[in-house]
This record gives sequence, structure tokens and C-alpha cells, in this order.
Amino acid sequence: MFGVVIQVLKNGEEGLLMSENIKSLRNIAFVGHGGAGKTSLAEVMLFNTGVINRHGRVEDGTTSMDYEPEELKRNISLSSSFHQYSWKKHKISFIDTPGDQNFFSDTRSCMQAADGVVVVVDAVDGVKVQSEIAWDFAKEFNLPSIIFINKLDRERADFLRTFKDVTDCFEPKPVILQIPIGAEAGFKGIVDLVDMKAYTYDEKGKGTTIDIPADMQDQVNEEREALVENVVESDDELLERYLEGESLSNDEINAALREGTLSRSLTPVLCGSATKNIGIDLLQNFIVNCMPSPYDRGAWVAADESGENELRCEPDPDGPFSAFVFKTVADPFAGRLSIFRVVSGTLGGDGNFYNVNKGARERYNQLLTLAGKEQKPVNKAYPGSIVAVAKLKDTTTGDTICDESNKIKFKCAEPLPSLISFAIEPKSKGDEDKVFISLSKLLEEDMALQLTRNAETKQILLSGLGQVHIDVTAEKLKRKFNVEVQLSTPKVPYKETISKKVRVQGKHKKQTGGHGQYGDCWVQIEPLPRGAGFEFVNKIVGGAIPRQYIPAVEKGIIESSGNGVLAGFPCVDFRAILDDGGYHSVDSSEMAFKIAGSLAFKKAAKDAGPILLEPIMKVSITTPDEYMGDIMGDLNSRRGRVLGMDSKGKNQVINANVPMAEFLTYAPDLRSMTGGRGIFFMEFSHYDEIPAQISQKIVEEMNKDKE
Repeated sequence: MFGVVIQVLKNGEEGLLMSENIKSLRNIAFVGHGGAGKTSLAEVMLFNTGVINRHGRVEDGTTSMDYEPEELKRNISLSSSFHQYSWKKHKISFIDTPGDQNFFSDTRSCMQAADGVVVVVDAVDGVKVQSEIAWDFAKEFNLPSIIFINKLDRERADFLRTFKDVTDCFEPKPVILQIPIGAEAGFKGIVDLVDMKAYTYDEKGKGTTIDIPADMQDQVNEEREALVENVVESDDELLERYLEGESLSNDEINAALREGTLSRSLTPVLCGSATKNIGIDLLQNFIVNCMPSPYDRGAWVAADESGENELRCEPDPDGPFSAFVFKTVADPFAGRLSIFRVVSGTLGGDGNFYNVNKGARERYNQLLTLAGKEQKPVNKAYPGSIVAVAKLKDTTTGDTICDESNKIKFKCAEPLPSLISFAIEPKSKGDEDKVFISLSKLLEEDMALQLTRNAETKQILLSGLGQVHIDVTAEKLKRKFNVEVQLSTPKVPYKETISKKVRVQGKHKKQTGGHGQYGDCWVQIEPLPRGAGFEFVNKIVGGAIPRQYIPAVEKGIIESSGNGVLAGFPCVDFRAILDDGGYHSVDSSEMAFKIAGSLAFKKAAKDAGPILLEPIMKVSITTPDEYMGDIMGDLNSRRGRVLGMDSKGKNQVINANVPMAEFLTYAPDLRSMTGGRGIFFMEFSHYDEIPAQISQKIVEEMNKDKE
């Protein structure tokens, strides 16, 4: 009996401890445009908390979060990385996400696993397009967000200009919590408008409390009043007291600020310099005090195994285990590493779980936590934990894993659509299988990559979010799997069609001793609307052609139309009407009528005004106002047709139809035109006729290639 009581007490203590761990956990994603300073921010936080003893620099390739050779070569983050630190008795688990458009699908996928977001904005360049997209993702996942205006020590940095930029682009309402002391090279500290204290920092980032500078007093008072007015709006009782002229304590303001942040009714704005370690301790304090724990985030929406009925999954450590895999890392030696966020229940250091998406049981031997490029074993994972396991057989990104007795399914974000494609082939003959096996592993790691075969051009296409995305993939293939590939601009899948109606005879007659071959058919072909495909109509009456031979005529026409008469492209969007013919009781056969059908098509296609069709892409380009003229002019030069324009914050969105042939290499061109500030999405729209002069060039080139 005594032993049972001790065990109950022990279990109760463990439960209490775990609950406290969950309350003190913060899962934060650092997001924003490339170059805003996310990795530098992560590095200085690790340094401040003693996790690392050397403050690395992105420029030197010495940070803890960027460690892949491809990242060090380019000085940018190409993949999300993970780390943890302790601050004020809280555990902060953070995700340093890529800011480059080429790798932004990974950013979106990993943001799902966070409970809050820090949007890092460059005080020199202001809000760029990628930051706005990250903001939209945060809204999509309903994540409380704060804005950190970084690089205030840089030349041309301007806090108020950047704040106006932020206010123009982001909702809910951004609210200033801090203002900088000094500017550019003279930036040396922060005034905290909540506690009404000023801090200056030495070269090592150590803060000292000082009096608010006299020349800033008026600005501080004005901004403090604006802050209080904005914060009390989220609390009716405080608002009433404030309007009645009652003064509010800092504790009350902090509580209202936390509530407003968690409910996404306001967006706190903090500032500093990651590389100079100015204001970072205040940001770390704010993350602890005002950002959500897994409990604050509350229940997750899930579905039952069928996916039809909605469920709510509470972050209960004593509930049934459930988690979702949001990232996969492919390692040629360690195998597949699956990274997941625990939503409910508790997972031990080894054991089993069930993959709902694949309907498979999975066994794992070790639970890992990720710390930069290192993986450390852990004994337990509970709601909010971001952990990984190696060598799962069936599990990939987007899968839900759970207790088999309680099957549920979480909906994970889809990868962003591909924007650019390259034809890919091995450098060495005989390496085809090796290339595809290696690529399939990288496709598990990067869901934004696609590998397809174009049946018309017979090319294998590797598609991604930009040229850098594809180049990095090729580099990884060589480094990880020792496979080299050649990339080339893909062929455009042109098609042919006809422009007028004709009627012709297709007759095949051959006598070769013994049985001969005889098939005779009369066929009308006429154009159909774009996208209608091929239609065959049988109008034979009176047995002019026996019924068993009619499918052979259709087959002959279909096979022959696969190589059009102009340049050998597939012929589409026409109707073939079989209306007459003849046969021989001995010499007719399916083969003879198939050949007759083929001859009829070739003869008819030449007489029916054959024309070339090209694929037209529906394109959406988002760009700052100042590049509109250049982009519109460029679209005209690419035979684009602008469909309309919309405003989005300080940016313009241009919608247009553009021929695929003119858009195959648009990603680097847009980057060049806009200095990396423009982005675009495209999808196939329809086929349309090619202008005569361009059509003639294509036909000549194709015929030259055949010769």
C-alpha cells in the first residue's frame, strides 16, 4: 500500500513537472526576407545564453544555424534549422527559416510547427515582398507575431521610416514598444516604452540602465501615450479606466499587451541590432513574457481517419499521442530523418506509433532533438516538442503519426507551386537509375521540387521555385550521392491543329502474292474549340466498312496525329468523321484499315490549314511600385497580355497571360529587374495560336534538326 502511494505521488510530480515544462516552452519561428538578419539573431541569442561560446558571423560562414556547404558558399539559409536555449527559466525552441524565394516553401512548412513568429525587418531596406508572404503564412496559421526592426546600426537605417513601412503592409495594427537611442553608427541603445527605462550597450552587448535622454523625452512621452491607447483597446475594463483618466500600472499594461499579442489584435514592434547585440536581451524577455506556450495556442483542428469529421486535439500530455511530420532530411549515411511537432500525448525514447496517411506501423529506436547540425538523444517528448527520429520506413513530410488506438489526421500545408523547370540528364551514360534514386531522396527532403516526364518532348524535367533552387539541388546530388547531372532549358511542348474543314480519301492497297492488303476510307476532319482534344465520329451506313474495321481507322488517325505535318508536334482539337469507304472480302484487315486511316489524316492535315499552338501561362507578378514600368515593358517584349492589376500593401500585383516559351527563364530575369524584391507565380492556362512569323521559325528549326 505504501509503495502504491509513493508511486501515485511520483506520477503526480512527473505530471506537474511536465505541465510546467509545457507552460514554459516557446516555439518561435524567425521569418522575413533574405538578408534581414534572422540567422544573426539566432546566433546572438545562442551566444547570450551560453549555448555557444563564440559569436559567429554569416559573412564568415561561422554561424551555428547555417552549416550546409551550399549555404556557406552563398551566405544565405537554404533550409530551416533548429536550436534551443534557456532564458528566465523558460525553454525557447526556435526555427531559423530561409528568406530567399527559392526556398520559401520550407519556410511555410516549418512555420506550422511554431506557436509564434518573429518577423525580422531590415531597417535599411524596409519590408520586402518575402516578408509580406511570411506575414500571410502567419495569418494562415493564426500565429501571434511580433516585428523586430533589425540593423539599426547600419548606414541609411531609419527606424520611423521602417515603422511606417510596417504599418502600411501589416495587419493587425503594429504598435511601437521600443525606440532607438542614436542612429546608424551612433545607435547605442533602446528606450523601453512599457517600463519607461533606457538601456545602452557596450561592445560585448552588455546592457546598462540609464535615464531616458533629455532630448528624447518628448518623443518618448508621445510614443508611450500612443502605446497605452493601442494596448488598452484589447481590454474593455482597462479602456474604460483609461478614458476616465485613471493611470494604469506597468503590470496591467504588460498583461494587456500579452493578451493583445496572443489574440492577434495587435502586433508589437521591437528594435535593435543582432550583429551588435543591442536590444536582443529585451527581445528575449518579450518572447518569454508575451509569446504563447503550447497551452496558450490551445486545441489543434484535426480530422478522423476518414478525413470527413472534424476533431479538436488538446495539448494534453496525458492524452493519446499525436504529431505531424513537417520536414524530412535526406542523409545518404544516416537515412531519412523525420522531424515532427508533438500535438498531444507523451512519447518515450523508443517505441512504436502509427502513420495514418500511409496506414502503416512504424518503429523507432531513438528520439532526437536538433541543435544546429547536431542531433542529441532525448528521453521524452510532450506537447509542443519538436523532435526527430531516423530511418522510418514509410513516413514522409505531411504525414500524421499517432497512437493506433486513436487515429487522427492533421492537415499540413501544401508545397508552393513550381516556377521554373530544367531538363535533367546524367553526365555519365548508365547513371540514369542512380540519378533518379538519388533525386527521389531529395524530393522527400524538399517537397517544392518536382520530377516529371513530359510525354510530348520525351524530357525528364526537374521543377522548383527558381534557378538557385535547381542549382542547389544539382550541387546536393553531387555532394551527397556523388551523382553529376546536366541541366538544360526544356523544350516547349508545342502542338499543332487545323483551321478548316476538308474531306479526303485514305486508301491502302498492296498485293504481294497470296493475301494482299486493302483498306479504303473517306474521312472528314474539322477544327474543334481550343482544349477540346480529339473526337471520332462513325457515320458509316450500309456496311461500306465492316464494323470490326472501324476502330482500326480511328487508331490509325490517332497514331498518325501524334506527329503533325508541320513540325512533328501532336495534332489536337479536331474531329474526324468516317463517312464512307470500301473493303475486300479477302484482302481487308485491321492493319490495312489502320494504315488507311493514317494516310487519310496525313493527307487531310496538309489541306486543312495546319497551324502551330503554344502553351500560354497564367502569371501573377508581385512587385514594388518603382519597378512597374520595367516589368510592364518586359512583359510586352515577351508577347504578354496584361489581364489586370491589383494593389497589395505597397506592392502592385500584375496578372497576365504569357507564352511559356518566353517565360522559361523568367525567375532570374525578374530577380535582376527588381533586385530580388519581385516574386511571381505561374500555372498553365491554355494553348493558343502562334504568330505566323514565329511559327515559321519554329518549323524551320524543327525541320533542320530532323535533317
